[in-house]
Amino acid sequence: MQIRNVDYIVKKPEILTAIPIRRYSYGEFTLTVLGEIESGDSIRYAYVMAVIQGQNPEPGLYLTAEQAADSGYDMRIIMQDGEEIIGHSEQWADLDMFVEEVVRVVSRVLNLSDEVPYKLM
Repeated sequence: MQIRNVDYIVKKPEILTAIPIRRYSYGEFTLTVLGEIESGDSIRYAYVMAVIQGQNPEPGLYLTAEQAADSGYDMRIIMQDGEEIIGHSEQWADLDMFVEEVVRVVSRVLNLSDEVPYKLM
């Protein structure tokens, strides 16, 4: 499940407005975490992480924390071959907990086990 050399369009979360709150350099990728999200779909996002490869202006991977119908948050991964809810936790309302989990997921998906993420902002 690798996303290297991304030459395809990924279904994007329908974000109308958002504030970039953290950015990381991770190998050849840039990870940007968005908060205070207003969306044009029915999903209530707490956070969205967009993963961009190199100088490509379009993200090739998204991870989201979405408010669940009952309580807590669902984590969704969105990539070229579809999307899937990969977990549920009340902890993902916390920015640090969300970032910690999505960095683990990105590391596995993009095979970045030898890399270290560096916080840029």
